[in-house]
Amino acid sequence: MLYKFLRLVTFVLVMALGLVACSNSYSSLADVSEENSSSETFSSSSFVVSSSSSIKFSSSSDASETVLVVALVTDTFEVFAFGSLNIDIVADSFLTKFDYGDVVSVMVPGYDTLDVPVVASYGDVFPGEFFLYVSSGLNYLKLEARYGQMAEVIGLGRGAEFPIEVAIRMKEKGGYAEHLENLNSLAISYSIEAYPELSVADFANFRMVRTTGMGEDRLYRSSSPVDPSIGRNKYADSLAKAAGVKTFVNLANSEEYAESYNGFAQSYYATQNVVYLDVLPGFANTPFKEGFVKGLRYMVEHDGPYLWHCTYGMDRTGYTIAVLEALMGATAEEIKADYAATHKNFYSVSGGKQVALTAKQAELIQTIIVRLMRNAYKVEDVDISDFENADLAAATEKYLLSLGLEQAEIDSLRARLK
Repeated sequence: MLYKFLRLVTFVLVMALGLVACSNSYSSLADVSEENSSSETFSSSSFVVSSSSSIKFSSSSDASETVLVVALVTDTFEVFAFGSLNIDIVADSFLTKFDYGDVVSVMVPGYDTLDVPVVASYGDVFPGEFFLYVSSGLNYLKLEARYGQMAEVIGLGRGAEFPIEVAIRMKEKGGYAEHLENLNSLAISYSIEAYPELSVADFANFRMVRTTGMGEDRLYRSSSPVDPSIGRNKYADSLAKAAGVKTFVNLANSEEYAESYNGFAQSYYATQNVVYLDVLPGFANTPFKEGFVKGLRYMVEHDGPYLWHCTYGMDRTGYTIAVLEALMGATAEEIKADYAATHKNFYSVSGGKQVALTAKQAELIQTIIVRLMRNAYKVEDVDISDFENADLAAATEKYLLSLGLEQAEIDSLRARLK
């Protein structure tokens, strides 16, 4: 068995207000805002951990500030091969005080603090999002990045000294509950007949990017023009031809894999410039970041119009287009609206026909791109926590510089998209 679970004894900090020191940018666990904290005082007697561990909650004089302190499971294969951070507490015990749909702050002193939803399934969050996976029956929790590696996200490397403690506190009771309900209501069809109200372009998720600062006929996005798996490729390919797209950025495939698709050789796509990135939507992790930079440099080196796509044109494409929109001066509202347009094109199909998303569903979907960008930018020390009021163009330039682009490349990219 490759997995070697070595449970380390947790060490418990008995916290009075201001007495839990965190290194780097975290001065104390007591510094966490009480705005959304739980009013319940917890007792350690209601929790179960492994036989080699102990656990306690401590509270401030307010009695509303409660923090669970427990250790990471130090399985280096799990941590450094998959990036999963296993937290040493029995899931069923954790669920006696926290619920699915809660948002919690997970604090790893000296590394990072993340606000994440408590969920029971990887499908309960969108690709690229961070979450706390709590599965009834498991003897641990998992702090995860869907399609990414959480160890790298928080900066935990092989030189880390264990034991490493983790503190978990309530951020917002039920703060993710509506998202869970919304996800369960979404469905997609691969048949154009299921979308009688959509144009062919909307069905193919094909559109020109028209946000502030973006030039006419410069940048397009779509579902895959070559992958037949969702029934949209031929529409996307023909629309790209009509638009005169000269350069494609394929986030989803390797060149060899793309060329294996039935009909690839006969496509318009096969006659144009294409760069194949073959990346997963782990937006805060090295493979995606390196692929993203490769795609941007390919744009600088080739003429437009340009088209970015993955399979659906939703997750990887949604993120990369949002970054380019931000770089060119798009507003927060424009970025959120364009991201949500894809979901409006795909969802929600009921009884074989599309039913329009409600205003609330669209609003919830818009918040996804905000979380994705905040999280990925934060890893590069770029703060866009106040997304609505941030200077997104300046922040994005700083972000791209951190990823490795040169200023001259960014200037050239802007000039090509202007």
